[in-house]
Amino acid sequence: MAADTPALRALESTDLAYEVVRTERARSAEESAAFQGIELGQLLRTIVIRRGADDYLFVLVPGGRQIDWPALRAHLGVSRLSLPDAEEAKAATGYERGAITPFGSTNAWPVIADAMIPGLDEVAIGGGGHGINLHLRGADLVAFLGADVAEVTKADEPA
Repeated sequence: MAADTPALRALESTDLAYEVVRTERARSAEESAAFQGIELGQLLRTIVIRRGADDYLFVLVPGGRQIDWPALRAHLGVSRLSLPDAEEAKAATGYERGAITPFGSTNAWPVIADAMIPGLDEVAIGGGGHGINLHLRGADLVAFLGADVAEVTKADEPA
């Protein structure tokens, strides 16, 4: 299968073991997990966070969880973090919102992975396009990205 996103092209010549899973574009995390045949907690969202002017990082958040902002700020030793708007996120990563991934990003920003991720036998992370997903072991993902592992998420609050 031809590599057709920067993420897939970036992974072509690596030794990382992964499977590309293509689905139709999902309308929610729950739908994406169902399309891929995985549990919601195995589906990882890549959130780009602004630390300062032209200073970003990626946070990998399992489905059904959200960033614990006080924990993330404490982990980073900062008092302020923010989410960039869609245009700024695309400028920082090369990806549009909903397709952001650390793989093949236009900048190699640091990655923080929630502490749950290394213990998961299989996770799904975006492959750089809507409906393009990479399935791999959580520990392999964390090691390959050189991610900082920390408890930076909490369970989603009921709507």
